[in-house]
Amino acid sequence: MHVSRREQIQDVIHTPTGERIYELIGSPEAAGGAAQHSLAEVVVPPGKSSEPHYHQTAEETYYLLQGAARMVIEGEEFGLEAGQACLIEPGEVHQIFNEGEDDLVFLAVCAPPWTAGDSFPA
Repeated sequence: MHVSRREQIQDVIHTPTGERIYELIGSPEAAGGAAQHSLAEVVVPPGKSSEPHYHQTAEETYYLLQGAARMVIEGEEFGLEAGQACLIEPGEVHQIFNEGEDDLVFLAVCAPPWTAGDSFPA
């Protein structure tokens, strides 16, 4: 069993584009040593975005908790708001934008667990 809380995450990932990624459950022992999936809370400040990227192996699902986003997957653009989820298949180039005035907060679930070695710039 592993219980985590965002405020207790020591190794927050700060991306060059301004995202803050809190790995709540994942494959590292510090994140529970999960073998089948990972769970992260992601915060994107106003006016910021992720880099366009893809995962070769992992399926990824975003579930928006707060804010509204502009999402681009394989060149298709659409909006997402709190309470909506979006599936991203392996190999699909994707990018999420916060064009609102408040932080965009979402959960990212990856199966198998996210690793830096499975994130590729597009």
